[in-house]
Amino acid sequence: MEGFGLYVHVPFCLRKCHYCDFVSSQFDRIDADLYLRALAREITLRTEGAEYPVVRTVFFGGGTPTTLPGQVLAGMLDELRRHHHFGDDVEVTVEANPGTVDGEKLAALREGGVNRLSLGMQAAQDRLLDMLGRAHRARDVAEAVRLARAAGFANLNLDLIYGLPGQTPADWEETLETALDLAPEHIAAYALEIHPETPLGEAVARGELAPADEELELEMYQTLRDALRRAGFVHYEISNFARPGYECRHNLNYWANGPYAGYGPAACSHLDGRRTTNEKDLLAYASRLFAGELPAAETEVPDERARMAETVFLGLRLIAGLSRARFAARFGRDVTAVFGPEIAGLEAKGLVELTPDALRLTGRGLPLANEAFAAFI
Repeated sequence: MEGFGLYVHVPFCLRKCHYCDFVSSQFDRIDADLYLRALAREITLRTEGAEYPVVRTVFFGGGTPTTLPGQVLAGMLDELRRHHHFGDDVEVTVEANPGTVDGEKLAALREGGVNRLSLGMQAAQDRLLDMLGRAHRARDVAEAVRLARAAGFANLNLDLIYGLPGQTPADWEETLETALDLAPEHIAAYALEIHPETPLGEAVARGELAPADEELELEMYQTLRDALRRAGFVHYEISNFARPGYECRHNLNYWANGPYAGYGPAACSHLDGRRTTNEKDLLAYASRLFAGELPAAETEVPDERARMAETVFLGLRLIAGLSRARFAARFGRDVTAVFGPEIAGLEAKGLVELTPDALRLTGRGLPLANEAFAAFI
C-alpha cells in the first residue's frame, strides 16, 4: 500500500465554485506563464543533490489542472520525470472539470503518460450545479466520459457531492444512477462542507440557502453505500468506492501516512518526518523561487506521539482499518499500548472495533468518523 507520491497543485479554474475554499483563482495567461516558470524552478531546486524514493504515483490537483492545455500538462509530467525516478506502472491522475476537456486535450494527456482521469461531476441536476457555481452542465459529464474513453482512458473517477442545500433523496438517487450508467472504475462521494468565507457559506449565513438536515445527510450516505455495493464497487475508504483493483493508489499512500512531495502554490509535502506547506500566494511563491529559495511557508516536525496519532486517524479512514502489524513495525509498539484508553472509549460508544489484525470503524462509526478521529488529536 505504501509508496512515494508527487502532488502538483495547479491553482487555476474557469471560475471559482461557490463552495470551494481551496487555493485557486480564475485562469489568466500571464499568471499561468509565471506559475509554469516558477514550478519548473521549484522542481529543479527541490531535487538538486537530493535523494528521493522511487515515484509510484503522481496527482495533478487544484484548482482545475485542465484549464491548462494538454501538451502543457504532459510537459509538466516530463519535467517531473527528468528530476525523479519513476517506477514501473506509475499511477498518474489529472483532475478535470467536464467543461474544460475536449478530444484533443484528452488525447494529449493520455499520450503524455496520464492514465487516470478524475472528473468533477458533483450532481446530475443543472439547478444544483448552478447553486454550486459549477462551470459545466449535467450533459457535459457524459460527453467528457465518452471522449476520455475514446482517448484511451481505462481508469476514470467521478466526484460527487451530497447533502447539498435543496437536494432531495430523489435527486441523489438520480445522481448515483447517472454516475453508474457512465460505468466509471471509481467513485468518490463527499458530504458538502460549508465554509463561512465562501459564497455558499455567505448565502447560508444570510438565510438564502438552508444546509441539509443531518438525518437527511446520513440517509444519503447509506443510499450511496447500498447503491454502489449492489453495483459491484468495493467500499474501501469512508468516501471512496472502486471496482476491484482500481483503488486510488495515490490516496492510499496519504491514508497510510506515507511520504509525498508537493509542488506548486499551497502544496503540502510529507518527507523525512517533516510536513511543509508552500506559499499560497502565486507571486510570493514565484518570488522566493526566483530568488533561489525554496517556497515553504510553514514547516512542522511532529513528535512521535503526534505521528502515531496521525497514522491512527488516517488509517481509520480505510474500511479495512489501521493494520496493527504495520503500526507496530513502524513504531515498535502495538496501537493499544499507546492509545488504549482512547480506543476503549470509542469501543464503548460503538464507533470502533478492535480485532487481532486491525482497528477499524464500525458501521455506526463510519458516518461519525470525525468524532472517532478527534479522540486521537
